[in-house]
Amino acid sequence: MIRCTPLCPDGAASPQAGPPCALDSLLAEHCAPVLLGCKPANLVSVCRRRVPALPGLLAGCRRWLEPRGVRLRLLCTCRERWLLLVYRPAMLARALRRPGAADLLRRAGCPEGGVEPRLDWLAGRLAGGGAFPHVIGLFLGYPAGDVIGFCRSGGRDCRLCGYWKVYTDVDRARRRFTLYDDCRARLCGALAGGDTLRRRLAG
Repeated sequence: MIRCTPLCPDGAASPQAGPPCALDSLLAEHCAPVLLGCKPANLVSVCRRRVPALPGLLAGCRRWLEPRGVRLRLLCTCRERWLLLVYRPAMLARALRRPGAADLLRRAGCPEGGVEPRLDWLAGRLAGGGAFPHVIGLFLGYPAGDVIGFCRSGGRDCRLCGYWKVYTDVDRARRRFTLYDDCRARLCGALAGGDTLRRRLAG
């Protein structure tokens, strides 16, 4: 259900092995819609062997991202990978309050309240080793109808496949996918031209 892209897949260079702005490039590539305020959250799988110092690298980013309304959280840690959530708390809170999303979360056992307690619950579900919590799609801004469709069909017979599998409003999803692609192109293009993520988001 989730589009969870490895930051450092096997054979790829880690941020430390690349240029100084490599972490900028990775965040721009995988989280541009969140950084530009068009999506509540993105989830990225990071190979621990390739990026063992990730928590320290993220600490530096937090200092300038949090004043811009973006938070970074290691949602799940295992022996081989980190799951990094990049999110906008205010936007995420609104997404989780939508009627369809709120009902699904309630039925899944997610506590009501603020964003952080709900992320604590999600982290616990991911670490618990049970059935994968497909309601994670709601945290990533996926429509509740598409999350329901995915769960009912086991991920089969979707009407469109992009950032998520679409079972309801295909036209709206296509527009969102185009917007997200545009966000990535804008940020990655700016960095390729010599800009930094910090300067780009300061404007």
